[in-house]
Amino acid sequence: MSRHRQPAPGAGQPPTSEPVKHDTEPVATHDTEQGVAQDAPYDAEPVAAQNAPHDTEQDAAQNTSHDTSYDTAQNAPHVAAHDASPTAVHHVAVHPVDESRPVGRIILFGIQHVLVMAATPISAIFLMSATLRLDAGLTVNLLSAAFVLSGVGSLIQSLGPWKFGPRLPFVMLPGGAPLILFIAIAEQHGLRTATGAVILTAAFYFVVLPVFSRLLRFFPALVIGTMIVIVGVNLVKVGAVLITGRPGEPGFADPTNLALGMATIGFTVVFYLLFTGILRQLAVMLGLVAGTVLAGFLGGIDLSRAAEGALVSVPELMPFGSPQFSLVAALPLMLYSLASMAEATGQTVINAEAVGKEIDTRTDVPKTVRGDALTSLFGGFFGLPLMVTSGENIGIVRVTGVRSRYVTATAGVVLVVIGFLAPVTRAISVVPSAVVGGTAMVVFAVITVLGVQMLGRSDLDRHTSTFICAVALALGLLPILIPGVYAGFPPNVRILLESGVAVGAFVAAVLNILFHHVRPRIAARLATSRTESDR
Repeated sequence: MSRHRQPAPGAGQPPTSEPVKHDTEPVATHDTEQGVAQDAPYDAEPVAAQNAPHDTEQDAAQNTSHDTSYDTAQNAPHVAAHDASPTAVHHVAVHPVDESRPVGRIILFGIQHVLVMAATPISAIFLMSATLRLDAGLTVNLLSAAFVLSGVGSLIQSLGPWKFGPRLPFVMLPGGAPLILFIAIAEQHGLRTATGAVILTAAFYFVVLPVFSRLLRFFPALVIGTMIVIVGVNLVKVGAVLITGRPGEPGFADPTNLALGMATIGFTVVFYLLFTGILRQLAVMLGLVAGTVLAGFLGGIDLSRAAEGALVSVPELMPFGSPQFSLVAALPLMLYSLASMAEATGQTVINAEAVGKEIDTRTDVPKTVRGDALTSLFGGFFGLPLMVTSGENIGIVRVTGVRSRYVTATAGVVLVVIGFLAPVTRAISVVPSAVVGGTAMVVFAVITVLGVQMLGRSDLDRHTSTFICAVALALGLLPILIPGVYAGFPPNVRILLESGVAVGAFVAAVLNILFHHVRPRIAARLATSRTESDR
């Protein structure tokens, strides 16, 4: 790398008396095995060094008006070279998150995200349809809307227009606790009131966000790491249930499904072990495809459903009729939204760590929450439950080593296209759940590891930190490991307590405040009063 002093400002460059530094090293790509290796955990100092300005000190000052230092670096013009080689070209380094890739590879990586994540909207809508006894036409319409809104939300979070989205590789999906709350409200108050509750909660996000932003300092790595571990364990269980089915249901722990799930995991491991470069980065998708082919040989795939129905499916606006608004009915969903914002904090931080990008939680976390709120607002008018930023794809990012946000933006485009192409939706739905579960278990377990890594940097040598983590894990994992433990509680209370992520985050945050904020202040005041009394 050569560095030279310019006697005068160049074209389009403001005058400066400081030496201008040029980088002659090309921007590194991450399609090789070395790129995957570079995706190792990032410490604070390397990340800060990676985010350092790449041109002049004056450029660094200009970068402060942007969300990240890479916005300016990415858009800055290349400066002409002045070294011995007149043809040398100087490139401004681009962070891997903001790195564009060949279209063909971006599409492949995007499809990989979609294949792994597609089971979530499909299972969410099918569960909603079966529980609320919706007809087939309405189910197809909601499934189409779920794919389209998931794609729109992924585009918002990945591209980050205005103050919406953190510009990180995120995918948005329906499902989880918001789906259960939506179904509970619909059963008690009707579908129109349930959609009204979603719209009210989306607006509630915007109202309480300024207050929540001020509380982010009470969510250090100890709290977020504990929450991410609970999220990961919960997701691994979700993937396992796709393989085994639920206890007590017909076909539980069927040997064929177990074999398919384990074989899919085995295929993924073999591909990751033997391949290098782009094929290794596609190991998750290749494992899923291989598992599906094996299921076909075993007679576990019914392709007749893929050929039925129309070619195009357009989501219907307000499929249940005009929304009805009731604050009482929406209260459980609003209370959950507070836990959802805490979870969004953890997802944003862990995503940034997974891709090695330094962020400002005070500005980037609210962008994630705004993206959730905006997508949920649109989804409410199409009959969907709350849409939340998913941490599931973070595991794919770490396994593949591909950190570009344009990959998840492409996945968003693919999801939108799938939402309008009914045959594609039906074709994806024929992939056996056991195969999807095998892939999901590997990807979701990576999220648990990320949480453990974060806890490793949260000073667990302190007895108070260990105690906070232990109590939060115990109470957060309780409803996950023992389903139905709160069955005797009132429905609204039970729904909140059965969200292990919400309970774990709340307990960790409260204990962190008590032990690391309130207790030291009380001790300091007592020490001061004793000193004054001794005088």
